[in-house]
Amino acid sequence: MGVNPPAALDVSSDSADRIPADHPGVTDLFAVLAYGEISAFYRLAEEAKLSPTLRGKVAVATMAAAEMGHFETLNGALARQGVDVFDAMAPFVRALDAYHDSTDPSTWLESMVKFYVGDGIAADFYTVLANALAPEVATVVRDVLAETDHSQFVVEEVRGAVADSRSQRDRLTLWGRRLLGEAITQAQWVMAQRDSLTELVLQATGDLNGVAALFEHMQNSHAERMRVLGLG
Repeated sequence: MGVNPPAALDVSSDSADRIPADHPGVTDLFAVLAYGEISAFYRLAEEAKLSPTLRGKVAVATMAAAEMGHFETLNGALARQGVDVFDAMAPFVRALDAYHDSTDPSTWLESMVKFYVGDGIAADFYTVLANALAPEVATVVRDVLAETDHSQFVVEEVRGAVADSRSQRDRLTLWGRRLLGEAITQAQWVMAQRDSLTELVLQATGDLNGVAALFEHMQNSHAERMRVLGLG
């Protein structure tokens, strides 16, 4: 995913209380992340065509390559559990494809905002879960969410475009709000697909109030990213 979230919601500080690596929801977590990464690879490869410059095309192609690297990390983690990555990803295909279909960017700038804030929203969700996971599991999750230098390219592209264009800024602000709504809907839908994943999320956050706090955290982090892009 490649966009680090702002300071994460602290849901577990005592390593003794962390969710064990053999929790069945861990496999589902790796699987949904894996499909997210492979989807991002194909999406970015396609959206590179929207770039008006060669520099942009190369930057997005590099982002896509990073997503494929993250997929391989997750594939390896699942293989060590004796799980086939394609079988594991299958329950999550519909939900993630629906999100991307409903947020298909029509312009280069929309694709850049989606990369930065859309992937950032997902990173917030999974990073909070990582804080409650066993260290060996949390390390895998954080590795595939790690920030890269590419996010700075996105910030520069968007801020430069909206600095002198109120109409562009207003349009992309609305686009960012839409991404937030669709991403939260997607997260809720994904949680509902597998009982083990729902249980993991509830255990990581404490209870339903904790889940509500997680979504509030995602919204606050989204507002900060929009500000960084010059859209706040």
